Amino acid sequence: MSRKSDLAVSWKEIQERLEPQFGGDLDIQAVLFIIGVQELGKGYVKLDKEDKVNVMHIAICTLLEPYGFYEYIGRDADLWPHWKALKPLPNLKAGEQNRLLLEAMMEYFRKEGLIE
Repeated sequence: MSRKSDLAVSWKEIQERLEPQFGGDLDIQAVLFIIGVQELGKGYVKLDKEDKVNVMHIAICTLLEPYGFYEYIGRDADLWPHWKALKPLPNLKAGEQNRLLLEAMMEYFRKEGLIE
């Protein structure tokens, strides 16, 4: 199987695993939000628009940390996690950005034991 088809199979598996708890038709943005909320670690909390953007940033930093783009530096007084940017993100086309995020998501969910 090609790397592209492996990625598609793993992505489908992630969507199927998350669907019972979060509903169907989960796209990349929805899964990023789920990861961000998980990493925030506060359980159910009402978030305003700015907080939702910050939750997405948490997910992106978490996912791209293993690639050397970010370094986790700790939590603030409100227990929100923070990262330091180590190097600029590459200029990628939309499809390349999605591929990078999908690959990072697969590694995240493997580490979490959600997929093999």
